[in-house]
Amino acid sequence: MKNNNTPKRAQPSVLIVDDEENMRHMLASMLKRDGYVVETAENGEAGIEALKIHPYDYVLCDIKMPKMDGMAFLKHAKLLSDTTTIIMMSAYATIDLAVDAMKLGAYDFISKPFKSDEIKLVIEKAAERDRLKRENVMLKEQVRRFEGQYRFGHLLAKSPAMRDVFELAAKVAQYNTTVLIVGESGTGKELVARAIHRAGPRRDKPMVAINCGGIPEALLESEMFGHAKGAFTGADRSKRGLFEEADESTLLLDEIGEMPVPLQVKLLRVLQESEIRAVGQTVSRKVNVRVIAATSRNLPQMVADGEFREDLFYRLNVVTIELPPLRDRVEDIPLLCQHFIEKFNERLGRNVKGIEPDAMSLLLSHRWPGNVRELENAMERAMVLSVGNQLSRDNFSFASSAPDAKPPIEQLFEGYSIKEAQKQMENAMIVKALKATEGNRTHAARLLEISHPSLLSKMKAYNIDL
Repeated sequence: MKNNNTPKRAQPSVLIVDDEENMRHMLASMLKRDGYVVETAENGEAGIEALKIHPYDYVLCDIKMPKMDGMAFLKHAKLLSDTTTIIMMSAYATIDLAVDAMKLGAYDFISKPFKSDEIKLVIEKAAERDRLKRENVMLKEQVRRFEGQYRFGHLLAKSPAMRDVFELAAKVAQYNTTVLIVGESGTGKELVARAIHRAGPRRDKPMVAINCGGIPEALLESEMFGHAKGAFTGADRSKRGLFEEADESTLLLDEIGEMPVPLQVKLLRVLQESEIRAVGQTVSRKVNVRVIAATSRNLPQMVADGEFREDLFYRLNVVTIELPPLRDRVEDIPLLCQHFIEKFNERLGRNVKGIEPDAMSLLLSHRWPGNVRELENAMERAMVLSVGNQLSRDNFSFASSAPDAKPPIEQLFEGYSIKEAQKQMENAMIVKALKATEGNRTHAARLLEISHPSLLSKMKAYNIDL
């Protein structure tokens, strides 16, 4: 083997494997002029020894050679490195030979004699392919880091409040602790419960869920604990309850605040003793169930009003995860919108790219009484109605606020001073825009429709540091 140069990894490197000295010399001279670091080997065995020392970017290899021919070299080389691009050369080229070489992992096959431009073109194409592969790997890594940073299960958010939720949920997922998830309707309580289940040691078994407010009181006990044959009219066979179905897994008691008080006593016993008794039976059986409860109601107030047992509340309230409403984390809205665009593009066969700025401004200012569920429905409707690849303001329409909600002006301002109200409005809008853009002042100024210097001046006046 003849060393023409010592490879420097800052430059692309090429190994030329050919038993013809003139061919090696010609290719080496040409490639050096183009900025490649080049080494040569006079046969396949020497080429393999060279590959053991340096993982070359590209290999130009002849087919017909003594000691080890090109096809044998190709087999050995692919075992040594799957990142090296190998280009085969031969004066005895046939279609079958080329196909065999490609099956063994060759990038391309060139027939001798060839023009120097042909070699350059093949290597440039290979370099472009490698560049695209590297970019693809980088993008996947960025997506992986993004998902690790902004995702927990199927939940997606980047606001500090939700990041705290993700962190707490990830911690509690590893233990058998009872969890109480509270939040307004549509904030994603069941998604959090499922994410906790999937992140925990019981993930191999499916989570079981029951809506305590969606089943008639007379049937809820049977649904939860099961019943024996003949336990009541219509019980023509025995039935397993959901606690038994969730044995060794997780049971979500959704809308636990709707559970009747008499049944709360029986649920408390199950949580304390880890055993259930089916309706119509006298014998209890042990169950190993991890319980997660969720509610949109104010349980402490229900306890005070006598509508919910205090002892059950404290038994459920070991770890509480409180989900903030969407209106309190508007910085999550652009991220959620992009997620829903990707979701509905696939479901509806659309190719929507994004949302126009004035439409996004509308979404950021909406109160979202239905929270993330309302946003998802609004996005689906907008994508059904849209024509182009950008969602416009006209694609969105919202029902009026709930009747008992205060008018926005009463929520923001006290007193009657117009000057003071203007200051409070500007302060609130600047903070909202900065949160929505993660502190990017240029983008925030664009959302606020003011100049960048004007934004900086107002931030200083209102002592805003975001």
